[in-house]
Amino acid sequence: MDRISSENPAVETLRARVARHGARRKRIDLPEDSLPDGEVVRLVIDGTTYHARIEGGFADGPHVSGAYETPEMAREGSGPNRLQTWLEEVERPVGGSVLLDVIEPDFAYGLREPGEEAVYEAVEKPNESLAEIARNLEDS
Repeated sequence: MDRISSENPAVETLRARVARHGARRKRIDLPEDSLPDGEVVRLVIDGTTYHARIEGGFADGPHVSGAYETPEMAREGSGPNRLQTWLEEVERPVGGSVLLDVIEPDFAYGLREPGEEAVYEAVEKPNESLAEIARNLEDS
């Protein structure tokens, strides 16, 4: 399988911020118009691929508040939240930066600490008709 480094010029890196999400949780605030609102995308954290739903609203800009094992868990916000675990482990404070690498636009992203390098598996966004079939199977 092909691999690509976060330092590769083909990988766009966006700066995102850690923000408060409720009383005790944190989230990642994303740059405006950087990710597809409401979509579930792949999110690689420390070499493991999770699934995250891009959230947002009138008062909030785009953000991610969780990373989960499956797309269905990401849509429901159920199961262990690996994003919260990672933010605790790396001790990123509210207001601190994290880096979001665009592995495949609108499909796969990587999250890392500033100054750290990551290597990702090169992935391609599936054919739209195949993605629709997969979504229909998940919903049934």
